[in-house]
Amino acid sequence: MKTKISALLIACFITISVFAQTNLNNYKYVIVPNRYDFLKEKDQYRLNSLTQFLFNKYGFQALMEGEKYPDDLVKNRCLALKSDLVKDSGMFKTKLAIELKDCNDQIVYTSEMGESREKEYDKAYNEAVRNAFESIEALNYKYVPSAAITSVASQEVVPNNEVAKEIQQLKEEIESLKKEKETVVQIAEPQVVVVEKVPEKPVPAKVPTQEVAVKEAITVTATQKVDASGVLYAQAIDNGFQLVDSTPKVVYRIKKTGMADVFLVESKNATLYKKGDAWILEYYENDVLKQDVLNIKF
Repeated sequence: MKTKISALLIACFITISVFAQTNLNNYKYVIVPNRYDFLKEKDQYRLNSLTQFLFNKYGFQALMEGEKYPDDLVKNRCLALKSDLVKDSGMFKTKLAIELKDCNDQIVYTSEMGESREKEYDKAYNEAVRNAFESIEALNYKYVPSAAITSVASQEVVPNNEVAKEIQQLKEEIESLKKEKETVVQIAEPQVVVVEKVPEKPVPAKVPTQEVAVKEAITVTATQKVDASGVLYAQAIDNGFQLVDSTPKVVYRIKKTGMADVFLVESKNATLYKKGDAWILEYYENDVLKQDVLNIKF
């Protein structure tokens, strides 16, 4: 009876190991955080660097959080697993396990608990992590592309191309409107000067109409000049950034496009792009094109 139970347990362990290996083999990258929650500093005791080194040692492509990601990972974050170290409390032992989550924050793998009896933290963490990685080594990881994961990237490319075309058309329309408004202002300004120089003479019936038209034209152009004194701070979110003030309060959420330094603004029919050293927010209000100059710190 005991022999049958032991054989059944061994069979279950082998099945779980093969299933975990198959799942992990479908992911191309592993992202290592630059700081673990149970520590106060980034890469404290060089624990994060050690984790990245060991993942690379056992066949994975490990990337440190915040570094420049490969193009295929930028287009499809589901190609990567997010790693973490889970610490278990113990009186005389340091216990750490490796946890891997997919792009939906679902746990897909947890290693065996690595242990150490060392009293000094740097030695204890180092030994516990290396022991936990024995489970990773046993998986014999080798990347095998999965259609279910890689197809996400191809689905994202089409919208980006469409957005790029729309943005290009919008920019062309904006440039055309700018030229038209500049022409109107140049013609209108001399009329205002003439009216101001002859305030005492009787004003013909058509002059007030012309003066009103001139002021309206100037007002339209003036709406494009906005005070840029407030500083907004960019915080990274999925597919873009959120811009917060010093309160801090979220003022805008912007999404990345297929073009560099061009973003779409959530919940606002507007485009944000960089011109020189300034960030320009362009939008329509009552059929009038407006431009706000934003002071953004990335």
